[in-house]
Amino acid sequence: MTVAPHTSGPSTGEDSVFGSRPGTHETAAEPDERTRDRVLSAVLEHGPVSAAELGDTLGFTPAAMRRHLDALFQHGLIEVKRAKSSASGAGRPARRYVLSQRGQSKLGNDYLDIAKAALAQLGTLAGPDAVREFARSRFAGMEERYAPLVEAAGPSLEDRALALAGALSADGFASSTKTVGGSAGRTSMLSVQLCQGHCPIQELAAEFPAFCDQETEVFSRLLGVDVRRLSTLARGGHVCTTHIPVGRVRPAAVSAEAEPDFPSGQATLSIHQQGRP
Repeated sequence: MTVAPHTSGPSTGEDSVFGSRPGTHETAAEPDERTRDRVLSAVLEHGPVSAAELGDTLGFTPAAMRRHLDALFQHGLIEVKRAKSSASGAGRPARRYVLSQRGQSKLGNDYLDIAKAALAQLGTLAGPDAVREFARSRFAGMEERYAPLVEAAGPSLEDRALALAGALSADGFASSTKTVGGSAGRTSMLSVQLCQGHCPIQELAAEFPAFCDQETEVFSRLLGVDVRRLSTLARGGHVCTTHIPVGRVRPAAVSAEAEPDFPSGQATLSIHQQGRP
């Protein structure tokens, strides 16, 4: 559920990015502009995150943190979710901040309309396979650059996933990993979740799921296991989450050119469609 944040007073409207206040010199707004860009980036990296956690991370007072969060909320760049405390599960749900779709778009979707039109035209003229081939070629460079970094991490899936997350973050995907599941004597349930807080082609992938499919296949080949998307930004999730099973290495990596052998007439399920927001 999306709710309004606490407001500490009238919106300042101080910075030039979010609309300068009448009579305020533009240079006076620059510190707030840069600060709110920092806050927006912190919400991207750590969200869902509380105001207190953001304040600790950025070194802001509670009043300053609320002021910047209010401004970002009023301009539609962040959303506020209510979540119960994981510690007790009781009491009033805490407010946690995430980027809105507009906030995601603000961080990078140049030429989106042109790209959508070009891919739609490509699909019309050459068929949907041409769009998939385009998506495959886009991620081929990523796979080539990331492969040495992932291989250098060694055989451990946790280490390989961490190396992959680092490479993705260096490219602006705000990635992280966490180990989940499993217990004493049940290591087969252990898994790593690879999370991406930002996708520069989010809106494009929402219209052309082949991009999510190809990225997921690249992850699978780099890690050497079959992975599964649990959520994607393109389908309304707050992060892209990829499930990586630990301890189940595939006998052989699947070639980028290989196609699954389905019985005649059987449709292929898009990896993108496996996700849930």
